[in-house]
Amino acid sequence: MTGRHFSFEVLPPLKGTGTESLFRTIAKLKELDPLYINITTHHSEYVYKEAGDGLLERRRVRLRPGTIAIAAVIQQRFGIPVIPHIICSGTTIENIEYELLDLQFLGIENVLLLRGDKAKDDRVFTPTPGGHTHTTDLIQQVKRFNEGFFADGTPIKNPGRPFSFGVACYPEKHEEAPNLEQDMLYLKMKQDLGAQYAVTQLFFDNEKYYEFVRQAREMGITIPIIPGIKPFAKLSQLTVVPKTFHCDIPQELAAEVIRCHTDEDARRLGIEWATRQCRDLYAHGVNNIHFYTVSAVDAVKEVVKRLL
Repeated sequence: MTGRHFSFEVLPPLKGTGTESLFRTIAKLKELDPLYINITTHHSEYVYKEAGDGLLERRRVRLRPGTIAIAAVIQQRFGIPVIPHIICSGTTIENIEYELLDLQFLGIENVLLLRGDKAKDDRVFTPTPGGHTHTTDLIQQVKRFNEGFFADGTPIKNPGRPFSFGVACYPEKHEEAPNLEQDMLYLKMKQDLGAQYAVTQLFFDNEKYYEFVRQAREMGITIPIIPGIKPFAKLSQLTVVPKTFHCDIPQELAAEVIRCHTDEDARRLGIEWATRQCRDLYAHGVNNIHFYTVSAVDAVKEVVKRLL
């Protein structure tokens, strides 16, 4: 196992639910000696509230606060390096600057830069007024911050250590990209702006990852492309996962899921499939694997134990 590493992504708890469950998850993941833990960011989402006249009013509410605070606790309490997400969705350039300053105060120097999802009710991604439209805009802001300037051009009197950053990529293309080649051109642009690595969206077909990496190298993309894996967990995911994550489920896996009678059958199948995926990745020279753990912590732990 020398030179092979795991990393994990976790989700901040819903507003008001406390952190006990999350910290139990982190304690489980710590046993696996992760290289780092990602903490997702969900700045705000639309919710509907009664307006008092029988009508509904749409408001933006931050349902999962605390990404930076949670990152600090994980790093300090558990001694695990953290890489929080910074996103464009639902926030402003000014708020992003405050996030960067807070992270510097905490000594957190690595971030994952993402556009973030569009609001569920929006047809297309709509930036918050005073916010960014694209990940490349966010990268430019972080680069300027690293160079010692706020977004308005004001010099930072005491610049801290510069941030290193990674980005996301999509072996089966981003849902809004016109085609895979154009999507990869965007990845090349992010690399040229300073991204040091890319983490893929989850996938179940390794061949699509290998082909994506092959095309990326031909295009001049040289940064590490870390595969993102999530064990299949329940019967309903046969239809939900392709729609939610815009990835195909291979026919071999789909046929096996259809033969499952219970969610527990599907969970055991998911562990077996993810383990095979990871072993195949190792056989192809891939040594860093990123796991998406939401609703699958125990399954991920089982997969990693089988690989150790």
